[in-house]
Amino acid sequence: MPDGLFDAVLARGAVAGAVSDRAWLQAMLDVEAALARAEAAAGLVPAEDAEAIAAACDAARFDLAALGADAAASGNPVVPLVRALGEAVGAPAARHVHRGATSQDVLDSAAMLVARRALGPLLDDLRGASAAAAALAERHRDTPMAGRTLMQQALPITFGLEAANWLTGLDEGAARLEDVRDRRLAVQLGGAAGTLASLGDRGVDVMGHMARALGLAEPVLPWHTIRTRPAELAGALGEAAGVVAKAARDVTLMAQTEVAEVAEAASGGSSTMPHKRNPVAAISAAACAAQAPGLVATLLAAMAHEHERAAGSWHAEWRPLTELLRSTGSAAAWLRTCLEGLEVDAERMRANLGITDGLLLAERVSTELAGELGRMQAHEAVQRAAQAAASTEGGFAAALAGQPEIRDRIPEERLAELLDPAGYLGSADVFIDRALAAHDAREASA
Repeated sequence: MPDGLFDAVLARGAVAGAVSDRAWLQAMLDVEAALARAEAAAGLVPAEDAEAIAAACDAARFDLAALGADAAASGNPVVPLVRALGEAVGAPAARHVHRGATSQDVLDSAAMLVARRALGPLLDDLRGASAAAAALAERHRDTPMAGRTLMQQALPITFGLEAANWLTGLDEGAARLEDVRDRRLAVQLGGAAGTLASLGDRGVDVMGHMARALGLAEPVLPWHTIRTRPAELAGALGEAAGVVAKAARDVTLMAQTEVAEVAEAASGGSSTMPHKRNPVAAISAAACAAQAPGLVATLLAAMAHEHERAAGSWHAEWRPLTELLRSTGSAAAWLRTCLEGLEVDAERMRANLGITDGLLLAERVSTELAGELGRMQAHEAVQRAAQAAASTEGGFAAALAGQPEIRDRIPEERLAELLDPAGYLGSADVFIDRALAAHDAREASA
């Protein structure tokens, strides 16, 4: 259960627990255990000592608050953790705790572990949201609605196409995260200055054993000052947050009272207005996603690491990475809730299509005329009719018929056909099929 004042809103879903301080501590201990076992596999540490170290690597045995307080003396929490782990292990194995590693090795490798573990539930929520979007796309492929550009009605589309756009964005965002998770989350082991000199000629062997034990990639060389991996992770998380924000923003706009095309199944109320039915899940998804760009920027700004150990840039990554994982994970969890229970008002969508009295079909009429009049002359004739529509009895259809260039070339029956939104959907159905097929193929290969 969330225990912070804002956690129920801004720390929703399982990712929050996966990036908690306790989760970070366990990841650091898992790195220490893997290091000891890797050194045993490389013949540097007795196997029984490595197992004694690994057995002590349980976060429940350590005082997290005390470790945090003691971190101030050295500038990172690994130093007090190594001291406490040595005391927990005892002689003779204690002499092998943290052998050959430096604090950044442990924290960087732990960051990769934390990210990998958090990406599991995050991707699960993204997949849940995309599955809900796929269902909406299929169910509403023939539900016409107004397509909007620059916040104004533009051309008819279908709600199925709108949902297919959400679907494709979510799937592409998830695919990027999966690629980073599977290829770019790597163990970090470089020792004091990136040479692993204290491990003699077995350093590379230890790195390989350690990577396999942790389920992380083995890098070409220590990446302690090559921050492309955290940067790629940050970029992928920012991309995922962005596609969540797009869908959430669309829902909030369509849920406005004046639009009323969708509503959330469990909409929220107001502290003062009893009538309100707020799209809380979409609002919360947008709020969580809005935090991502600044956090991504901080992680990118921290890429410049001096020489063989950064003076501050490395330290600057810890909290933004944690918060970026939590915010993106929360956004995905909220959007999943939103889309899985989204209520669609097809009748309202059709009614909203009619509020311009056919004006959003102006392009169609212009295209029909262009074959005889030429594109510019047809455009100008339809534009004059559109400008006259508000003051013409019978609206846009009558205004069109009032233009000689149009009346003489388009019969009344054909004009009525041209002003039917359902007849001007282009390749919407094909695009929905393509989006669904790509989604199905992705799910089949997962």
